[in-house]
Amino acid sequence: MCRVNLILWDIDGTLLRAGPLAREVFDRAIEDVTGRHPNNHGVAMSGKTDPQITVEILASMEEPATRAADRVPEILDRLVARLAEEDDRLRREARALPGVPELLAALDARPGVVQAILSGNVAPNARAKTAAVGVDAWLDWRLGAYGSDHPDRAELVPVARQRAAMTLGRDPDRIWVIGDTPNDVACARAGAANCLLVATGRFERDELEGLGADAVVADLTETDRILGLVDE
Repeated sequence: MCRVNLILWDIDGTLLRAGPLAREVFDRAIEDVTGRHPNNHGVAMSGKTDPQITVEILASMEEPATRAADRVPEILDRLVARLAEEDDRLRREARALPGVPELLAALDARPGVVQAILSGNVAPNARAKTAAVGVDAWLDWRLGAYGSDHPDRAELVPVARQRAAMTLGRDPDRIWVIGDTPNDVACARAGAANCLLVATGRFERDELEGLGADAVVADLTETDRILGLVDE
């Protein structure tokens, strides 16, 4: 029986850059629900889930915790709507990062390799962003895990593992989480997965080295090395 290797891709900073639009639609979604613009909230978004980011921004606005929790679902709905409204701009401004289309195509040609998303984005926005840069066709949208599945990124690998088992009829033999932040390592380790970090996000390569990932690369143009890791 052929081995099944499940590759779980982060999106922002790993597969693509969406530009300032990603932060802008978040601000608008929060303003839609609270009636207040979050201004320069200072909340770092890298490596977090959309629900977590929402709670942190609301806290920076001094929203009471109980009210903030009640507002999260509505804000996430508005986040999806706001990004959909900006789809033309997203397609103009978003860019796949170096080596991404070539690597996804090469992995797609590997027997037993299945690719999906593991991202803090809510599921509709994950698909919108990847479609905007033309890489969505290599991803299995029946699988994966998203910020809309759980606010804690550390809980997402088990979600993806369960979806894979139900959809493919067996557990993956190996799971790789590929991302660009320390939270991707923590997520992978919490879910007993391997981790590859890529220094195309806000963290430099020397900041990612030593975090416990199985490998760190400068960018995803290192196709042969990455294919070798998956084939091991």
